Amino acid sequence: MTDIQTKLEIFDRIATRRNERRGFLRFAGGGALAVGGASLLAACGNDDSDLAPGPTPTPTPAPALNDADVLNFALQLEYLEAQFYAFAVFGVGLNASLLTGTGTQGAVTGGRQVPEFANGTGDAVIREYAREIALDEIAHVAFLRSALGTAAVAQPAINISAGTVASPGSFTAAARAAGLVTANQVFDPYENENNFLLGAFIFEDVGVSAYKGASVLIANKTYLEAAAGILAAEAYHAGLVRTVLYRRGLGTPATPTTAAVAAVPALITGANAISNARDSLDGTITNTSTGVIGDDDQGITGTDANVSNIVPTDANGIVYSRSAGQVLNIVYLNSASVSSGGFFPAGLNGNIKTSAANA
Repeated sequence: MTDIQTKLEIFDRIATRRNERRGFLRFAGGGALAVGGASLLAACGNDDSDLAPGPTPTPTPAPALNDADVLNFALQLEYLEAQFYAFAVFGVGLNASLLTGTGTQGAVTGGRQVPEFANGTGDAVIREYAREIALDEIAHVAFLRSALGTAAVAQPAINISAGTVASPGSFTAAARAAGLVTANQVFDPYENENNFLLGAFIFEDVGVSAYKGASVLIANKTYLEAAAGILAAEAYHAGLVRTVLYRRGLGTPATPTTAAVAAVPALITGANAISNARDSLDGTITNTSTGVIGDDDQGITGTDANVSNIVPTDANGIVYSRSAGQVLNIVYLNSASVSSGGFFPAGLNGNIKTSAANA
């Protein structure tokens, strides 16, 4: 399949959702603009303030986040996922028309087509699952950009590379943090379909918990409904990736690959190691009612390695939330409070850009 054919296929799928997006925008009634207008009015203060002297002004606190801030944060996570899946499945990134916006636009480092996806070998089910997820993620980018309109931020610089032993990319850095590879190895998520599944697992659970955590910050009910719809799609994706990893992991031992590249980790232990690494980055969650510390990031098996854990939940069967700061701890690959790193080497655009202080 040529690049042109690939892009036509991708954007034909996006076009089928155009009417849905237009309906959303009509129903929203220019909500993003209304949010921006409300913020502007709040910043202007009292129109009569210049008629009489007032008290000495005090420092202005940081502005409260609005719906556009939250949606732009979500958009940048979608840029990351969409680029990873688009390259892995189709061998090309997002169209340039989907990357523009406010803030500094950055390039994508890394990304290539998984060989089994390119030549039609390997597991056809995984190939088709990956294709469907890729198209969904690209559609999420297009939808959020439509909802935000001129308020949409540009794609920041994104690193989705394996890199080299001496200059590791984000995926290798993440895999080293999880103990999947040594300091003399790299982890390439595009090397084969098993590595691709582990690479996808790094992102999927984070997306679900990010949308759930952001839901309490969204005031506009129309936007909230849209975010809930994307959360549901991400949850389907995450459950699917977990299911495939678990099923294949039951019968797939580690196998050697090319020189200087790590052997494919056993899928179950590899996924569980990634989960533990994410937990070490985003801190622990304490139930304020019971004081019980919970594991907000769980592997694909329970305490018994032979028992599956396809849906990571608390004791009530409820999926965990992550704050924006915790999400950034993971994508920046840093447990400290920083504003760039990892998969976003130059940080994010917009008002949400600093990770939590968990170090």
